[in-house]
Amino acid sequence: MAFHSALALSIPFSFVPCRSNHQTLGVRTKPSLALFKLVNPLNAPRFGAKPTGFSSNPTLFLRRFRAGSSLGDAADDEPPPLVGEDSAVFELAKQKIASWVYFSVILGTVLYVLDVVWIDNSTGFGKAFIDAVSGLSDGHEVVMLILIMIFATVHSGLASLRDLGEQLIGERAFRVLFAGISLPLAVSTIVYFINHRYDGQQLWMLQNVPGVHQLVWLSSFISFFFLYPSTFNLLEVAAVDKPKMHLWETGIMRITRHPQMVGQVIWCLAHTVWIGNSVAVAASIGLIGHHLFGAWNGDRRLALRYGEDFEVVKSRTSIIPFAAILDGRQKLPKEYYKEFFRLPYLAITALTLGAYFAHPLMQVASFQLHS
Repeated sequence: MAFHSALALSIPFSFVPCRSNHQTLGVRTKPSLALFKLVNPLNAPRFGAKPTGFSSNPTLFLRRFRAGSSLGDAADDEPPPLVGEDSAVFELAKQKIASWVYFSVILGTVLYVLDVVWIDNSTGFGKAFIDAVSGLSDGHEVVMLILIMIFATVHSGLASLRDLGEQLIGERAFRVLFAGISLPLAVSTIVYFINHRYDGQQLWMLQNVPGVHQLVWLSSFISFFFLYPSTFNLLEVAAVDKPKMHLWETGIMRITRHPQMVGQVIWCLAHTVWIGNSVAVAASIGLIGHHLFGAWNGDRRLALRYGEDFEVVKSRTSIIPFAAILDGRQKLPKEYYKEFFRLPYLAITALTLGAYFAHPLMQVASFQLHS
């Protein structure tokens, strides 16, 4: 996913289709065993253990829920103990050189295979795929929506089958299967949009309005801080580390429980304002619809995986940005900003800026694909 995210951000007039250590933040002391039992009287399994589902005793669950909430009320300057995971944690001392060597080899291999099997017009199937879909309609808007629907169906469908797939073939094999099918479809959808983003019916023209370009650029930059946390561990993306379904709770998750959906909405609105034509509107409708479904489906899957722990996290987070903070359900640590001063966030900042300045080269490359 990092590949097509970086590509899309680099072009402020393109699009992107498309979520550690379990520890307490440094701004508070580690809770005692008695405190943990108060927050978790059911002794729910820690992360990595098999889910036990919801308690059959609603009284115990309510007591646990109120305990988690009351801890925050007892000390206004401290948030309650974490139930989910501390996100974007990267400790250099715990990194293994061999793991990153494997990551580099796997990344290079994946990109080479992707180019030969899908991207290269002379050897790959990408152009044939685009030609087949384009043959369904003369309207670029319709083709755009069909491409997004194909990607969304495959991407969300495989995500929904993750538990079953991991049981059958294992976490790493399922991740390879998931990426091997989703990535080519994502690349083709992105390339089609880039190549045809100005071919639709022009509905408005605001590109010469002062401040619009700066607004679109700033919105794109901000959107990728929301889009990125689909994962915080690149080694899991490449299946070097065993992939996990995480229940993140810190960093940007305090602002919204579904940052990828929020980031996609920000990105789509900004670029639709900039391009102002029917193709951009069609792409935005398709992408926002897909991510709204993804938010619902993500909550459903996390509830099945983590049971009552997810219900606690859900109770003190929100889908709408800042809503849980404003109504007091989310209590921020004193030094909340430090949750963003971590390598994954710094890396996405550097990649975002670098990709933006390299976007002319990427636009030229896109015109040579599937056309």
